[in-house]
Amino acid sequence: MGKAMADLKSKAAKVKQDIFVLLEAYKHPRTPIVVKILSIMIVAYAFSPVDLIPDFIPVLGYLDDIILIPIGITLVLKLIPKDVLRECRELVEKSDKVKKKNWVAGTIIILLWILVLYWIATLFIK
Repeated sequence: MGKAMADLKSKAAKVKQDIFVLLEAYKHPRTPIVVKILSIMIVAYAFSPVDLIPDFIPVLGYLDDIILIPIGITLVLKLIPKDVLRECRELVEKSDKVKKKNWVAGTIIILLWILVLYWIATLFIK
């Protein structure tokens, strides 16, 4: 069980790193325009709070996060020219973007959820 969890964590870290690789590829001048569009679509979907299948639906809600995003990342990474991909991977490995936690964004999202829950509670209490 411990090895499976470690494998899962390493795969999740790789997906997270690949999202930032796609972001760097989007900025790269030698990336084809179609690949830039696909890259930014995948990155936007990965960071978006809105999902194709809402997360509150049991089991199905997390399928897009577990299946669709990694498949999209893999397909777009294959479309990026090899030399550009190598440069982007090096940039991401050197930067601290992947390692940094954004506590401000997390706090804002938590506060928004608290406000929504408060609003819902006030609707039912009246």
